Amino acid sequence: MSVRHEQSRPVDRRVRVQGRPVETYPALPPEVEQGSVRRITVVGEEILSRPCQEVTEFGSPELSSLINDMFLTMHVADGAGLAANQVDVDLRLFVYDCPDDHGIRHVGHIINPVLDLPDPGSRRLLDDFEGCLSVPGAGMAVPRTDRAVVRGFDKDGNPLVIEGTGYFARCLQHETDHLFGHTYLDRLSKRDRKDALQQMAEHREGVFARRARKAAGLTQ
Repeated sequence: MSVRHEQSRPVDRRVRVQGRPVETYPALPPEVEQGSVRRITVVGEEILSRPCQEVTEFGSPELSSLINDMFLTMHVADGAGLAANQVDVDLRLFVYDCPDDHGIRHVGHIINPVLDLPDPGSRRLLDDFEGCLSVPGAGMAVPRTDRAVVRGFDKDGNPLVIEGTGYFARCLQHETDHLFGHTYLDRLSKRDRKDALQQMAEHREGVFARRARKAAGLTQ
């Protein structure tokens, strides 16, 4: 009996914006040019340790402005995702600009997200490196499922379903955690948490300096 080789379907490598493939997309999301840089909160601040409030008003200029600011702030900090409480805003919202394990770029925002993970019987955990813009200069291995789905709304109140695999699935889980008042440190052992906080203490000033230089370069 010979081995049957099935042809794998070609991967659609188009950028996904709000979960949908687009033919072209700029290196920087358009929101970046409309935003202002905000201060990123740091672990230990109270807003990062409590659940965020649901967004109840959609379509407002204030909501659009917040999303623009979050995209720019994420870009300046070289992040893949950013939750609203990381810019000191108590709302259930995050933005992302993140590749998956196929190198496909995913860009967008989601409001009032609800996370769906695979059933325990079919769940595959990946123990991989994870960092956080609110834990500057630190990174640790954190177990996450290799697939995730987030359901929520866009800024105009339209329903969204965002599916992620690999690193992008990790991003969706990480950012949703933030909106429940958790950071990845909460998923670590006491020893690893202490290690991460030590890393932050050693490297945070250098991280802040890099962010400041990048923000200054945008105005030159």
